[in-house]
Amino acid sequence: MNIKPIKTAEDNRAALARIEQLWDAEPNTAEFDELEVLSTLVEAFEEANYPFSPPDPIEAIRFRMEQLGLEDKDLVPYLGTRSRVSEVLKRKRGLTLTMIRNLNKGLKISLDSLVKEYQLVN
Repeated sequence: MNIKPIKTAEDNRAALARIEQLWDAEPNTAEFDELEVLSTLVEAFEEANYPFSPPDPIEAIRFRMEQLGLEDKDLVPYLGTRSRVSEVLKRKRGLTLTMIRNLNKGLKISLDSLVKEYQLVN
């Protein structure tokens, strides 16, 4: 096992290729240990160099609607009236705490996405 720190994108690609080769390694073997170490190194490199940021609330709502096959009118129980749904989806009205709670509980949209700041349109 010849493992070194991952410092560049090329190092990361090489580590990912090696992980693919080791993917079916049996536990309690040198190959499995190498797989675990490389996976940890890749995860640390990617978190530092390719940070993930949750989508803005409207993108998250629209994505969830698409996943569930929902239309705008289906959001009335979570956001209020049809006009309020329209205003929120067009970014003319911000989400209230009650709306955020309803969307999180009813549609299982991540709170991280729902509470993220976003630009309203006037």
